[in-house]
Amino acid sequence: MRFPRFLRSLLRPVLAATFLLAATGGAMAADTGFTTLATPQRADTGKKVEVVEYFMYSCPHCYALDPLMHDWVRKQGDKIAFRRVHLAFSGPKDPQAHAYVTLETMGVLEQYHDKIFRAIHVERNRLMTDGAILDLLVKNGIDKAKYLEMFNSFGVQTKLKRNEQVISASKIDSAPTIVIDGRFVTSPAQLSRPGQSEPQTQQATLRVMDELVARVLKERAAVPAPAKK
Repeated sequence: MRFPRFLRSLLRPVLAATFLLAATGGAMAADTGFTTLATPQRADTGKKVEVVEYFMYSCPHCYALDPLMHDWVRKQGDKIAFRRVHLAFSGPKDPQAHAYVTLETMGVLEQYHDKIFRAIHVERNRLMTDGAILDLLVKNGIDKAKYLEMFNSFGVQTKLKRNEQVISASKIDSAPTIVIDGRFVTSPAQLSRPGQSEPQTQQATLRVMDELVARVLKERAAVPAPAKK
């Protein structure tokens, strides 16, 4: 799912950088199924390979991919450190992105993640406002006072700003997009081919992700351990 025209105009410098990268230095998606960031955005995940899924609750393709991602992450086990980043579809105060970070910070995200997806894509409740999301969460058992306290906290505001910086640095302009080891970028959009069904594209994406995780682990294994003093 790509950003709407009004938001793409705000991201035009990012999009221009993405196209320049494809033309001058990145691996071409048409040939490999992924691009390579000129400036890696690696996190300290120890021996595990960082995998970040950039998604939006409102995105139907993210909803379709979500159960497959869940199974893929489980199968990868201790090889990866997985996290999601919710793109701010409507700008810095995007209600769904704000709710996601709030639930994540509270440590209750997994209790509500599927419920939010289901409300939007099955029950047709668009959840376009903070109030609509809060009503859904309270209905499903969240403590309203604790949620609002965290929602308005400095920690959540800081994390939202940090996510914006990472999204910009990683050249993300559509969802779902997956970044592996802070440098390899892949997505169903990159792997979509004429006449190919969405499940086929999803499976192709997961195969590329498998290959990239294996590639990173192989590269790390080839690097000799530092000599002991």
